[in-house]
Amino acid sequence: MTKVEANTRSSKYEAEIEFITKEEWKDELWSFRQFLDNNENQEKEDDDYRDAVEKLTALYGEEWKEKSSENLMENKYFKEIPEFLQSRRKILRCESANELSAQFVKYTRSESKQGEGNEGKKWFWPLVKCVTVRVPNNPFLQHVTLVDLPGNGDCNKSRDQMWKGIVGDCSTVWIVTDINRAASEKEAWEILESVSSLIGNGGECQQIHFICTKSDLLDDSDDFSSADIHEQIVKRNNEAKKGVRKAFNNRTKIKKHFTDDSFKVFTVSSKEFLKGKHLSPDETEIPKLQRFLQELNDCHSETVNYVNGARGILSLIHGANSRGVDDKKAEVCAELERNMNLQLRNVNKEMEDTYTAFEKCLDDGVEKSKGSYGEKLKNFLYRGKKGGAFHKVLKCVVKNGGVYKPKKGTLINLNMKLASCLIDSIDDEFRKTFPNDSERGAFNGVIDTFSLNTDSLFKNYKNAELQLRFLKTEEEKIKAKLNRTMRKQKKRVYSSLIETIEDIMEEGYKKAAEFKGEGVLYNMRETITDHVHSKEAVFERAKNTMLEKLHSLMGKILETLEETMKESIECSFTTDGGSLPDVSTELEMVKKHYVKLVGTPDDETSLTGFADQVETAETWTQTGLPRGSAV
Repeated sequence: MTKVEANTRSSKYEAEIEFITKEEWKDELWSFRQFLDNNENQEKEDDDYRDAVEKLTALYGEEWKEKSSENLMENKYFKEIPEFLQSRRKILRCESANELSAQFVKYTRSESKQGEGNEGKKWFWPLVKCVTVRVPNNPFLQHVTLVDLPGNGDCNKSRDQMWKGIVGDCSTVWIVTDINRAASEKEAWEILESVSSLIGNGGECQQIHFICTKSDLLDDSDDFSSADIHEQIVKRNNEAKKGVRKAFNNRTKIKKHFTDDSFKVFTVSSKEFLKGKHLSPDETEIPKLQRFLQELNDCHSETVNYVNGARGILSLIHGANSRGVDDKKAEVCAELERNMNLQLRNVNKEMEDTYTAFEKCLDDGVEKSKGSYGEKLKNFLYRGKKGGAFHKVLKCVVKNGGVYKPKKGTLINLNMKLASCLIDSIDDEFRKTFPNDSERGAFNGVIDTFSLNTDSLFKNYKNAELQLRFLKTEEEKIKAKLNRTMRKQKKRVYSSLIETIEDIMEEGYKKAAEFKGEGVLYNMRETITDHVHSKEAVFERAKNTMLEKLHSLMGKILETLEETMKESIECSFTTDGGSLPDVSTELEMVKKHYVKLVGTPDDETSLTGFADQVETAETWTQTGLPRGSAV
């Protein structure tokens, strides 16, 4: 896979190449050799056969045909890439994009064919786990990473784990395909369906963009005037959008995780964007994608958070110096603690309701799983009744932990089939509880609405305004932190169902993979069937694992919220201002910047001039406050 991001460290173009381990390549070589030796009469058009031959030929030329897998691990084959042998990353640095592209092409699939002009060349892409390209001076890539991912993951375990992790972290997924076959592009829709749960409930994806390329191309365009060409392009693009939207609406598996609003279609033309012969720049829709990337690079929000944090710290320092709240300290603290306890009870109740709802859904899923798994297993294991090619497919399934990733076609995952009723039972409730869109918070927004109600206390306790301002800032910080935690941890909760099934099935797959010779298909089928039947509690265990992880997450949220706010309240009214400097001037400066930022969200406000003062203020605060404070 390839990642593209901004180079924030230098003005050069860089590529960082991460390799799989020697042990992983040794295992792949052994698997290739076993597969090829056992399929000497295999049709050369078979995708898996061609894939194995392509990888071996790319790295070894024709030598692999006469060598054992042990011989192919000799260091002489890797002398150009000592980093692979040393388990290090290789770094390429160049002055231009073209120069870098020419250097790292051998580490990617792109054009790595043994065709004319390439005879005798070595290509190292079979050994590569990931390539990260860093581009200097590109405003669209600030705080944004573009990732080009293979559609169905990878047979290599470490590459597949990386693939799953990156897919789950993506905030937006782009599906890019030719406009002429966008709506009917079977592979694109199959890929999107296969990853929908990984990027939806199991991930952080908020939007899917279906990008139709080459939107400027028309048949027989020489026969039309420029105005006619423009009209035809616009008409065809609108029809393409309607077709893709209709195809999306028919994909129920995808729509379980994504609404109409989260699915957008773009018809783009880079050629017209650069030349503008028939379309205006906006009509090419590339500016829309550029604006989207700029919005992802949310510098304004980061700036607001930075300034607001500075305002909170300076408010605390200035408030500690004022000493005007001493006679009301106990009263204010009691009011704040009452508010906090009330809010914590609300959070706890919402979480308990969520747990009950999850338990009910999963109980239903367990019963459906028990009643249907036998038929699902039979349909999977006996779909090739007379053996045939299915023998090879099932062999790959048991060797790869229940999963088969063909070079082309639909992903086969027996674990997912077994877990499907459980997953279906919880999907709607999970999406409601942990929405990916930023408009609704987790647990019906109860974390986002948590508040000490400091605004209502300003009137009654004017002398404590600065301390209350600090508390409001701390409250916003902890809620933002908890939302980040929930975005990460909810993926572990969701994936626990399939992971539990995988763990329980692992032993059965290993036994089935050991069979060879006559009767191997029968033995594999019987072994898997017997293993599932012997693990009657498999679905109950998966349910309990998810509930345990959910309960742990809820407990952590409540504990963090309570401890942090208690510390902040104590910190606000126990800080001794005697050793702290006067920061009234700096506080007024930060207040003005904050008002300007909040009042004009599209403006870019420079923080130069007080960033150093804020850093100094943070140091003062950390020195002057008691150990363990929340600042």
